[in-house]
Amino acid sequence: MSLEKKDFVEIEFTGRVQDGEIFDSNIAEDLKKVNSEQKAEPFALCLGEGMFMPAVEEFLIGKSEEPATYDIDLTPEKAFGKRNPSLIQRIPLNVFRQQNVNPLPGTIFDFDGRIGKILASSGGRVIVDFNNPVAGKDVTYTVRVLKKITDINEKVKALIRFLFHADLKFEIKDKKLVIESPKQLVEFIKIFKDKFKEILDLDIEIKEIEEKKSEEEIKSQ
Repeated sequence: MSLEKKDFVEIEFTGRVQDGEIFDSNIAEDLKKVNSEQKAEPFALCLGEGMFMPAVEEFLIGKSEEPATYDIDLTPEKAFGKRNPSLIQRIPLNVFRQQNVNPLPGTIFDFDGRIGKILASSGGRVIVDFNNPVAGKDVTYTVRVLKKITDINEKVKALIRFLFHADLKFEIKDKKLVIESPKQLVEFIKIFKDKFKEILDLDIEIKEIEEKKSEEEIKSQ
């Protein structure tokens, strides 16, 4: 049978630019090549829901649900877009000095959630490139479909991980999904009630839980 939109699949993948340089992976051997501390483990996603590169998800829809490996070539328009000159900006050197940071060319910084690469520093100004490092490049994703996920609990776990970047306890009762959540996540989870209904046909009930305090926090009371 063929994979369809909203099917859940588990994959291993590696993304490379034209010269073969790896920029993303979830495979241990390839992660070592980019000195990434990311944990090597299969990635579960729902096809057609933007949980991975959209063009890759589109490619997999219609393919066999049996395990298989694909090399998927993507142009910049289908991958990370073309480079945008307006995303190359000048920032006063004092901004870096106030943080006791030396903006050396080639260094990558996180500017309040925006990743920028230092291109040059002179005359009291630092030139920073906020384009995605792979923008403007042809890329190839090698994707191995490990399995189609049919278990509803695995699907829920995958969606929770993707949306909330956490492993939250949950229970499914009939058509209701009961999620245990710390107080600070409750309102955020509510935003995605319609998404769980759309993808999994489950209504959400949130059970607020108290987080356990660390020994340091207990001693300080």
